[in-house]
Amino acid sequence: MRYLVAPNAFKGTIPADEAAKLIADTLGKKPDAECWIQPIADGGDGTCALLIDSLGLEKIHVLTLNAVGRPIYGYFGWDATQNKAYLDLATASGIGVLEKHQKNPAVTSTYGTGILILKALEKGAEEIVLGLGGSATVDLGTGILNALGLLFLNESGREIPMFSPGFLEKVQHVQRAISTPKIKFTCLCDVRSPFLGANGAVRIFGPQKGIDFDQLDSFGKSSERILELLIKKSKKEWTDQPGFGAAGGVAMGLQFFFDTEIKFGSSYFFDLVKMEEKVRQSDWIITGEGQYDTQSDEGKASFELLNLAKANQKKIVLITSGTGGRDSGFDLVLELPELDFSAPDFKEKARENLIGLIDLAILEGKLD
Repeated sequence: MRYLVAPNAFKGTIPADEAAKLIADTLGKKPDAECWIQPIADGGDGTCALLIDSLGLEKIHVLTLNAVGRPIYGYFGWDATQNKAYLDLATASGIGVLEKHQKNPAVTSTYGTGILILKALEKGAEEIVLGLGGSATVDLGTGILNALGLLFLNESGREIPMFSPGFLEKVQHVQRAISTPKIKFTCLCDVRSPFLGANGAVRIFGPQKGIDFDQLDSFGKSSERILELLIKKSKKEWTDQPGFGAAGGVAMGLQFFFDTEIKFGSSYFFDLVKMEEKVRQSDWIITGEGQYDTQSDEGKASFELLNLAKANQKKIVLITSGTGGRDSGFDLVLELPELDFSAPDFKEKARENLIGLIDLAILEGKLD
């Protein structure tokens, strides 16, 4: 029996690659089990990290800066045959490595990601595949733009240092470099929010990244003013689009000065890792995510894998918490126990629950 073990991340508890290994190791107790591991992603946190591992790319490690300007080692994956670099915004500019008191979009910047991009350019990169998930910033990509040569000036015409408190409020002028690198950006995301409005970058994601509710209006006005400056400097016509709200407007900021494309969902990922071929060669597909819900049916990786399995007449099981997957068409849904996220050992408990759930499914013959 060949199992394709292809979970998404169990957000907040188990990364996709670790979840895949836990499931495969547990399934390995079945004497007839042959497991093929391919963790999946759809543009969320860690998408490019999984692509780098899945494609066997060289990892280039770089000393850079995190979202509050502290030194941190980051990396990008290098595809020398296509002069293409893969990196996640979260590697340098992610919220996951910050302490609670450091989560402050009035300070945080994507500049450290810009340093990684510069190193990729030195390597000869012609395209950057940039995963937008997990960012700590709402800076419209100004940090990356600064690293690539744009200057952000105060009312006196002096450059404002990155990571300055209230950076966006201080910017009055944008100065374009004499020449900017010739580079294409392919931005991967699972968020279709526009930049502006009630469902935009500031209102929806700002509080998650540290903007106090009573600061949302003022932060939104500063962001809109920066947007106007970028439009004016680039001399481009601008229309808000789905995905511009992802990662605090990074793709939006980049597209003013660089060839930039947004890719949604898992199709890009699935194509690169040849997922359909792996599905065809499997008997059971095992996927999962932290909590399957109505948003999952709008193009998340588990749902896209369900469609792929059905198209190839393969059986597929979903592992998730909650009851949201019961009516979505999976052949089997294994529901994880609820976690107490206030407990200090909740991540370890999540691993125990996952292993226990697979053990029970094997014992009951559900995966035969």
